[in-house]
Amino acid sequence: MNEQTNPEQPPDDEAQTGVGPQAHEPGSDPAIDLGEVKRVLEAALLSTSDPLTVQQLKRLFAGEVDADNIRKVLDQLKDDWAERSIELTSVASGWRFRVKPDYQKFLDRISSEKPPRYSRAVLETLAIVAYRQPVTRGDIEEIRGVAVSAPTLNALVERGWVEVIGTRETPGRPAIFATTKKFLDDLNVRSIEELPPLEELQAALEPPPNLVPLEAASPPLQQESTDEPQTPASSEQAHAG
Repeated sequence: MNEQTNPEQPPDDEAQTGVGPQAHEPGSDPAIDLGEVKRVLEAALLSTSDPLTVQQLKRLFAGEVDADNIRKVLDQLKDDWAERSIELTSVASGWRFRVKPDYQKFLDRISSEKPPRYSRAVLETLAIVAYRQPVTRGDIEEIRGVAVSAPTLNALVERGWVEVIGTRETPGRPAIFATTKKFLDDLNVRSIEELPPLEELQAALEPPPNLVPLEAASPPLQQESTDEPQTPASSEQAHAG
């Protein structure tokens, strides 16, 4: 019996699975120089102050390097910089380089731009939004025991730390507030689950020297203590949701 085979036709298992001498897993191309990938990622991240996502970084390589390899190289790059004064970190909006906190205080001495300092009212409001979100203005007022002035919330919205994410289905449809990715980025965390204890949060946001720490179990405040202009409580309470 004479069996004939077609030398140009691969065996059935190779034809069906695509496994053959030329096949390889996506992202495992031996032609990819991961050392060069690392240098490109380093250049991209050092050239911008904004965090970059893995998907954004993939575009640097026109699809030739997959997300898993990008993440692997980012972890290697993070280790490479671990003992330096600048570190590579993963935050809510992506990956970025930043000066380590121990060294930032030296740079602040020559910087003409000073970080804003916020009043007790602003920081207490931010803490309530961060740890109780989502909340309405009425929720904040109930917890604080005092009317919340418009400038207090506006300061947080303008800074990009708090945003309106919807309205509550109650009479008046009050706005619902939550923290933003920028707020998490500024704290160098990836999610609200990684938020530091309340006392550390207040310190990280550079409160004024006379700030009294807000304890989670403290009794409601009887009056607003703020540097911002105040609106009479009667008009503020009308917005409570």
